[in-house]
Amino acid sequence: MAKSSSPDQSLIAMPSFKAMRSFVAAAKYRNFTRAAEALCVTQAAISRQIRDLELYLGTELFTRTGREVTLTAAGATLFDAAQLSLLNIFQATERIRREKSDKRSLTLCCSPAFSGLWLARRMKDFFSANPDLDVNVITTQHFLAMEPGIEPDIFITKIFEPRPGYRQIPLFHEVIYPVCSPGYLQENPGLDSLEGLHRGVLLDLNPYGRSQLSEQVDWDVWFALQSHGASLPLNETPQRFSSNDFVLLMQMALDGQGLALGWEHLVGDLLREGRLVRPVSDELVFAETVHYLICKEEVADDPACRRLKDWLIAQFR
Repeated sequence: MAKSSSPDQSLIAMPSFKAMRSFVAAAKYRNFTRAAEALCVTQAAISRQIRDLELYLGTELFTRTGREVTLTAAGATLFDAAQLSLLNIFQATERIRREKSDKRSLTLCCSPAFSGLWLARRMKDFFSANPDLDVNVITTQHFLAMEPGIEPDIFITKIFEPRPGYRQIPLFHEVIYPVCSPGYLQENPGLDSLEGLHRGVLLDLNPYGRSQLSEQVDWDVWFALQSHGASLPLNETPQRFSSNDFVLLMQMALDGQGLALGWEHLVGDLLREGRLVRPVSDELVFAETVHYLICKEEVADDPACRRLKDWLIAQFR
């Protein structure tokens, strides 16, 4: 005969979900009557749930001042945890409901820079043409160490390592060049040479958290490759701002705060709009560094996934 498991005291001792929901509503609306209306229950039910919760905790959660209630120190501590927990539960149940509905939801994984500078500008067109599809975007720099349970339908990444169960489609190779705002170039007319760039304020991409993104191109690499062994003036040390957030560097460049190295697929739109310019024509072309669309095999031929996949590919053709 199978031995029954022992009682889980942590679950048994946990306050009821109904009581926590009543507490969060009362804290949110600062009034038991409005909380009752929001949950479609009676005010007496809210009061009873709060009273039982306070008896269980052995402390008051609210200070009653007329019709309004305010959180005590203990109540504020509980509210911070309870509100977030209930929100996480709601979001999880909504994801499950969407997966079971007729409307398809697809998950796309890409870098924060690709999401912010490329994808966000184009999703309006995709949604207009595909109103029956939802898209869930996950951004990461750690494509080789995804959290358990996260299996995107499509990746956009330059990580070459084959991923079991996924098909790989090459999209484009990397082209990198300096960019700045038109105003910054006007204020610094000597930027049309390597020496001139070296005297500018350099917005530098540092490698923190980017160890999975193959080669690291920063201003030191740029000057080393473009100078062809020639030495730059050592008495002119450029001023630098460094961050691993490429979107931040682009925003600073747009604001006229310095020079940044731009990846063609990320800054091309800004150049065509005239919001950024290239102070020099020099560029680095990495024909062997390819960005891929990587699609899960089991959904690759699914009509919904194929629409997103074909749309993404078309943007680069």
